[in-house]
Amino acid sequence: MPLSSSAAVASALEARFALRVASALGEASAELPHGVSERLAFARQQALARAQAARTASGAVVQRGGRGAAALAWFGGVGGRVWQFASVLPLLALVIGLVAIQDSHTHAQISEAAAIDVDLLGDDLPPEAYRDAGFVEFLKTPRS
Repeated sequence: MPLSSSAAVASALEARFALRVASALGEASAELPHGVSERLAFARQQALARAQAARTASGAVVQRGGRGAAALAWFGGVGGRVWQFASVLPLLALVIGLVAIQDSHTHAQISEAAAIDVDLLGDDLPPEAYRDAGFVEFLKTPRS
């Protein structure tokens, strides 16, 4: 499986960093006492054995997985379309919910404006009251 360019760059940077650390540790190991260097050599051998066992185990899982392990990338295989559809359902539910909220909010604003219009038209105010500058302030004040 080819690596993407950013993954390849990251891998190269990790390898370069590992070489620098190994070089620095190699230079500093010459100054260590014999007992410390022996313990480090033993620890290094154990770490390499564990890394080899982990690589072997992960390789076996991929080999045993066969088509199913590779198919996990996009839910391929038997019933793949069902999984693709199921992965889109949460996004679809979110969009429907947002549309419903927007519709409810718009409906509430229209209802509030209609209630104000009914109150204004049903009131016995003379037409001059609507031209009054204080009338706008009266409309802005909340009613109890």
